[in-house]
Amino acid sequence: MSAIQTLLITGVSSGFGRALAQEALAMGHRVVGTVRSEQARHEFEALATGDAIARILDVTHFDAIDGVVADIEKTVGPVNVLVNNAGYGHEGILEESPLTDMRQQFDVNVFGAVAMMKAVLPYMRSRRRGHIINITSMGGFITLPGISYYCGSKFALEGISEAVGREVNPLGIAVTAVAPGSFRTDWAGRSMVRAPRSIPDYNGLFDPIREARRQKSGRQLGDPAKAARAMLDLIASDSPPAHLLLGSDAIDLVRQKLSLLAEEIDRWEAVTRSTDG
Repeated sequence: MSAIQTLLITGVSSGFGRALAQEALAMGHRVVGTVRSEQARHEFEALATGDAIARILDVTHFDAIDGVVADIEKTVGPVNVLVNNAGYGHEGILEESPLTDMRQQFDVNVFGAVAMMKAVLPYMRSRRRGHIINITSMGGFITLPGISYYCGSKFALEGISEAVGREVNPLGIAVTAVAPGSFRTDWAGRSMVRAPRSIPDYNGLFDPIREARRQKSGRQLGDPAKAARAMLDLIASDSPPAHLLLGSDAIDLVRQKLSLLAEEIDRWEAVTRSTDG
């Protein structure tokens, strides 16, 4: 990404969105970031007068997204890179967690990201260039007890990213799903929604996991600024990957999952093949 480009990043008030915005601005790029309040808008635009531009947008207000993107294209300029960063974590045993929690998790993490992609794609397609980055998670490859709604949303976004990437790659548009491991963001802290406990049968399994996550919050191995620089390197690549893991824990755990999956496939291969007509 040698030339000055315009990045549209959702959720720039904190976490990866803020870190990426700051690193991109430091490199001289222009960043349009979505925020949720006037105060957040003023704080973001103060980062770099003229180059840090905020738009108030809740990505679950699907009907508003097309208009916001059209306004950005008209008043700011062509969006070269969309980064779907807005999202949050939900923690809770599936049996204990209401379906309304799952709907909200998918509205933000999946439907909001898809709506943003659908809004920018007509412009990128007409220019025959562009890059979409969807921030997923190692939880889009591996699973842990107590984050089934979150993992479901990230598995969904991983699959959608890969499929749409195949649709738009012939049109000059790249799509990359970036899956971070554990980083020092607010994901496990104030940003996480935690379902209340109600079924004692899960105490032995889940209580230690919930407490360990609380204790680890803020002390994770991953550095958000280094993740941001990695994403800027990704954007600069002439052949960006469909999937990019960030963090040593992510690559180790995903490799372990893939190894176990291969063993399971091999173990049940005879049954798998027995169903052919």
